Amino acid sequence: TGRRDMSLISQLKNSTSDNATLPYKLQIIQNCNISLTLCFSPQYGRTEVIENSLNPDFVRKFVLDYFFEEKQMLLFSSRVERSLTGVPGKKCGTLILSAEELSNCRDIATMQLCANKLDKKDFFGKSDPFLVFYRSNEDGTFTICHKTEVVKNTLNPVWQPFTIPVRALCNGDYDRSVDHDLNRFCHDFIGEYTTSYRELSRGQSQFNVYEVLNPKKRGKKKKYVNSGTVTLLSFKVESDFTFVDYIKGGTQLNFTVAIDFTASNGNPSQPTSLHYLNPYQMNAYAMALKAVGEIIQDYDSDKLFPALGFGAKIPPDGKISHEFTLNGDPDNPNCNGIDGVLEAYYQSLRTVQLYGPTNFAPVINKVARSAASVTDGSEYFVLLIITDGVISDMVQTKEAIVNASNLPMSIIIVGVGPAEFDAMEELDGDEVRISSKGRVAERDIVQFVPFRDYVDRTGNQVLSMARLAKDVLAEIPDQLLSYMKSGDIKPRPAPPPYTSVSQPAFHTRI
Repeated sequence: TGRRDMSLISQLKNSTSDNATLPYKLQIIQNCNISLTLCFSPQYGRTEVIENSLNPDFVRKFVLDYFFEEKQMLLFSSRVERSLTGVPGKKCGTLILSAEELSNCRDIATMQLCANKLDKKDFFGKSDPFLVFYRSNEDGTFTICHKTEVVKNTLNPVWQPFTIPVRALCNGDYDRSVDHDLNRFCHDFIGEYTTSYRELSRGQSQFNVYEVLNPKKRGKKKKYVNSGTVTLLSFKVESDFTFVDYIKGGTQLNFTVAIDFTASNGNPSQPTSLHYLNPYQMNAYAMALKAVGEIIQDYDSDKLFPALGFGAKIPPDGKISHEFTLNGDPDNPNCNGIDGVLEAYYQSLRTVQLYGPTNFAPVINKVARSAASVTDGSEYFVLLIITDGVISDMVQTKEAIVNASNLPMSIIIVGVGPAEFDAMEELDGDEVRISSKGRVAERDIVQFVPFRDYVDRTGNQVLSMARLAKDVLAEIPDQLLSYMKSGDIKPRPAPPPYTSVSQPAFHTRI
């Protein structure tokens, strides 16, 4: 026999558990052995060998880290052992890939407790009790996982409700013991009791009234009963959904780009211009657009992206516009894919006159109107603004951002060129949430980065774009989740996984 290696480079859709069906040229004949190798810089893993099958169903699975902000390329190569007869590539098969987020304990528990008739510890008063929760570890040790507030001068405290991840409480093991101490971290130790997550999950009942015991008192006093009781008043469990849960449920990311066409960019026909169309390499605007757009486009099923410009005089009458369409169609700003957006951008440079001022509010309000029409979690809007200079309508822009902060929307601002972008930093609410007319933004929805920080010193554009995309997109998942949580929007059920038509969905062999 002879061996022939065949390979396929494919981008696996990073964000979803949907199955990807990929064209895969592979001649398979009877009496052949097949295996697949997953290469992920370096080789990551290899499936088992399936013998004598035209429809191999590989069992071995691979666990990969997923990063929304990065393009993660996977290389699948196969090795087929077969007879030398036949023409390679004559027949076509299909490689079916299935990706899903690992299931783990993502529940969040909210509970409230109170105590009754605790031991008096203060000489001139009562006690200042608080609770400390300890999770038991597999090696027999205990780790602190929560501490309540102190309730002053009482023997019958009622603590405020608190929320804790279930994995922090018991690491997903519902029967693992959870120890509770009262005032362990001071000389006024009151006592302790032990329970488990499974017991707590029963909620308020006779089973969740616990005697607080002090080991020292118990050993010294024959008539000692307890040092009081602790009662569970309420217990509620909610799922802590992830970004992938919403993408699996069908949430689409709608991407809009807005490009600065003000005169401060320089004459596009001159090499010194930030809009200069160099036949050998992309300018900073094109690089920023391509870097961000190529990641987001995989989360939009129709691949139609509105592309806008601002700060230019547009034909036919030379009127200044701050939200004109790059494709020249005022009724339909959509471009087909990121390449379509780039083509429309290049064409606009030949038809509009760069002017000014630099106003952001019109394009923000335009996208916000679209976002306001879809608030059920099925769509999330991402606006990319690429600009070179100081913003002219700061007051109006702040108001637009505050108004949009309760909508399914995020704003990415990329500053190109050598200008100072201090005002842009003010819009990025990482440190201080922006406000307008006495109103504070409900969410932080703005991310700003200066493009010059990502230019590779060796001139490698691919590396520059990868670094830029990684940083500007890193906050999008958390911003999407903050919107969904604020509106109590649950992800929709994921569609059923792919199953072969010719075979039953489930089967058991004995």
